[in-house]
Amino acid sequence: MFPKISTFKSFQISHCLILLLFLNTIHHSNSQPPTNGYTCTTTTNTSNNIYPCQTYVLYRPKPPEYLDLASIADLFNVSRLSISKPSNISNPSFSLLPDQPLFIPITCGCNPVRNQTLKSLSFARMTYTFKPDDTFYFVSTHVYGNLTTYESVEVVNPELDVLNLQIGSDAYFPIFCKCPNKTQLGNNVTCLVSYVFQPDDTLDSIAELFKVTKQSIADVNANNLGAFDTVFVPVSKLVTLHQPPGVNQTNAGGSNSTNNQTTAMNGNSDDHKKAVVGLGVGLGVSVLLLVLVSGLLIYREIEYRKKLKERELEVISRPENGGMGDQRRIIKQLEQNLLLADVSDTLDKYKIYEIDELRKATGGFGHKFLIQGSVYKGCIDGKDFAIKKMKWNAYEELKILQKVNHGNLVRLEGFSIDPEDASCYLVYEYIENGSLNSWLHENKRKLNWKARLRISIDVANGLQYIHEHTRPQVVHKDIKSSNILLDSNMRAKIANFGLARSGCNAITMHIVGTQGYIAPEYLTDGVVSPKMDVFSFGVILLELLSGREVIDEEGKVLWVSAHEIWECSDEGEKARKLMEWIDKFLQKESCSVDALTNIMTVAVACVNKDPSKRPSMVDVVYALCKSDDLFCDISGNEFSSSPITAR
Repeated sequence: MFPKISTFKSFQISHCLILLLFLNTIHHSNSQPPTNGYTCTTTTNTSNNIYPCQTYVLYRPKPPEYLDLASIADLFNVSRLSISKPSNISNPSFSLLPDQPLFIPITCGCNPVRNQTLKSLSFARMTYTFKPDDTFYFVSTHVYGNLTTYESVEVVNPELDVLNLQIGSDAYFPIFCKCPNKTQLGNNVTCLVSYVFQPDDTLDSIAELFKVTKQSIADVNANNLGAFDTVFVPVSKLVTLHQPPGVNQTNAGGSNSTNNQTTAMNGNSDDHKKAVVGLGVGLGVSVLLLVLVSGLLIYREIEYRKKLKERELEVISRPENGGMGDQRRIIKQLEQNLLLADVSDTLDKYKIYEIDELRKATGGFGHKFLIQGSVYKGCIDGKDFAIKKMKWNAYEELKILQKVNHGNLVRLEGFSIDPEDASCYLVYEYIENGSLNSWLHENKRKLNWKARLRISIDVANGLQYIHEHTRPQVVHKDIKSSNILLDSNMRAKIANFGLARSGCNAITMHIVGTQGYIAPEYLTDGVVSPKMDVFSFGVILLELLSGREVIDEEGKVLWVSAHEIWECSDEGEKARKLMEWIDKFLQKESCSVDALTNIMTVAVACVNKDPSKRPSMVDVVYALCKSDDLFCDISGNEFSSSPITAR
């Protein structure tokens, strides 16, 4: 039982607590960083900082949810490998220890906020889905380890009710970061690492940790740093983090937990320590025996395979066994087996076709079977397929396709490997009515308004699925009308995941895509994110509305001309220009000006030059389905409507 505290003592204690809170408030009101975040500007006249930039945060995982790289990678929307490599972790599947230091890559940007005082803040935007009992404060301090503050979260999410957060809803959490300025870049500083000042830290200890000078840290940060403030550490290269051996992580974590419990318990301390030591010795011996037995079994398996291979080669070399013809055949089979090993993860999901079977189905990949590019139509067992020929770079596409399964994505049926020229053939379902590009720009038959609207919703649903329901997120990177296929019911399916990428908020120097569809931030800075797919989708909406090519004969881009129409301040003049700009075929239909205006509004929002101002695909699907011109039922992520035949 706790001793009772007198009323007078309680009064004294309460006043002391109030005084401490008051002093703490005064201290933090004068300390850095500001709780709302760091203001920034991309105007070169007022700032030398280069935005956006690729940088890192030093993150310390918290139990129980975030003690593995998979959950942390999802939290920051990056891959496990992008964390394990800079963090010096040999095996990404190992469990982690509480507060084990990790380097997390982030993309730092100067982001506008709806706040008249702050204008723009420097942060990396992370999307977090609320769980039961979550609050802005808990997620900021516990989940993200004080890499942001709840005050900054409130600034970035002004529309959310802090006292009524809905489970399953999303919010943006701004991870504090900064980009180096021109002077720092000239001094060989590659990035400013975001580090949370710990209670027992000093500038000297941080300088020692990152192998930099104390003065270089002081030059970037304020002198009055306090516990859990963000420190930006200028580095030319990341230091090597000293991690515990992977095989000992679980045991070390268990020992640490046991020691904490031992410290908390003052009775029977010696007996408890002996029990822990005994348990540790027993576990150590068991692990050692397991390793020895496993090593012996692996050694025997390797020796068995080695002898088996020697016998196979001996049989091949015998003249009586068919000579050089059989040798080539068996060697080709061995090569094919090596190629199949690269895609072993997908073997249980897709059918593996014989290359001769595909040659027969396509007339030896003859020209009359060619659909487009390197895609052929082939008939196997009375069923039509689309067969895509590619050099041996199909692993990434297969890895993406095995993660997705949606009615608005073209389905992969199987694949084949030709060891003669190291080619891979992907076998897809055959989509009867070809590409949207051919219907809009080549086919004499025209799509009516309802068919176009339904196509736009189908494509939006497919993009919403790969953006919201894959982990990590998938970015298609090549959304264009020629990659949108229409089936026998004129339902749209997204095809060609050859450029798709798992993960987002990355930067690449290798720019690929089709002019007219490429988002400006990707073209200029190489920023890869779902918002680049949103931009390309906006261009497709403009194609559906106007029937025009994405780049006209004068070299003018379609989305630029759409912005010019929409910048007109007079609503009547805007409507008049819109009716002149849309497809002449649609002008003959009875679709309302309001419906056209609503879709145009969505399209222009999608092709906004600022990616942060573009809507998500969830918002796009909702906006499109509100159209009065098409009865639709949104159930989960599916869209259904009564069949409509294109004119």
